[in-house]
Amino acid sequence: MTTNSDSIRIAAMTLAHYEPVVALWQASPGVGLSAADEKAAIARYLQRNPGLSFVAVQQGVVVGAVLCGHDGRRGLIHHLAVTPACRRRGIGTALVQRCVASLQAQSIDKCHLFVFRDNEDAIAFWQTHSWEIRADIAIMSRWITETEA
Repeated sequence: MTTNSDSIRIAAMTLAHYEPVVALWQASPGVGLSAADEKAAIARYLQRNPGLSFVAVQQGVVVGAVLCGHDGRRGLIHHLAVTPACRRRGIGTALVQRCVASLQAQSIDKCHLFVFRDNEDAIAFWQTHSWEIRADIAIMSRWITETEA
C-alpha cells in the first residue's frame, strides 16, 4: 500500500526491521522501551501476531512503525511512532488503520493502547481518531520474573 504521492509504503513488520524500528522508538519522546522490546521479545511478539504490526517505508528508510497484537478477544497497539520530518502526512493514521483492519479481519472487535499521561501530542492524536481515555479503569503491572514475597 502506498499513501498519497509521498511514496510511503506500508508493510508488515518483520524482524528484519528491528534495528531501524528500535532506533525510531528510541528517538521518539513518549515511547517507553523496556526488556520487552529487546530483539528476542519482539521476535516472539511478531511470531505470535503475524501480519498485525506494520512499518512505513520511504525510499528504503523506516519512517514509521507500530506494534499490534491481540489475546484472542482484545487488540493492543504499542509504540506508534513516525519520524518528525514525516509527521502530519497521514502516516500514523495509515499505520493505525492497517492495525484496526487486520484486527477486524481476525474478529477482534475492541482494541486498547497505552499512552503516558503527560504525552499530550499522543493523546490529541488518538482522540482525533475517536479513541477515548478510560477513566473507569486503572492499569496495574507486575514483573512476573520476581519471586513471590
